[in-house]
Amino acid sequence: MNLISIAHAQSAAPQSGAESTLVSLLPIVVMFVILYFVMIRPQMKRQKETRAMINALTKGDEVVTTGGLVGRVTKVGDNYIQLEVADKLEVQLQRSAVSMVLPKGTIKAV
Repeated sequence: MNLISIAHAQSAAPQSGAESTLVSLLPIVVMFVILYFVMIRPQMKRQKETRAMINALTKGDEVVTTGGLVGRVTKVGDNYIQLEVADKLEVQLQRSAVSMVLPKGTIKAV
């Protein structure tokens, strides 16, 4: 009879299955939060800044493209810009090809 009362006492102990599941998921949740603040959030911020820069392009801006061309914007369309890279030499590019806008006066002779 002693063994039966011990068995009943052991089965009467509260189950901690839900707690162990939450504790095992906690490191995954913490890693995702860290990943969000270290990688995802800064990348979204950079994309937003790049989109704003491309939308703000105007005639006369001096830009550098992703291909390395440096020139002055002569015409701005919805999807394309016209870029003067040398005297009387203009190329047409997609707006998304612009990687940075240079300060005014950077290009000396175009």
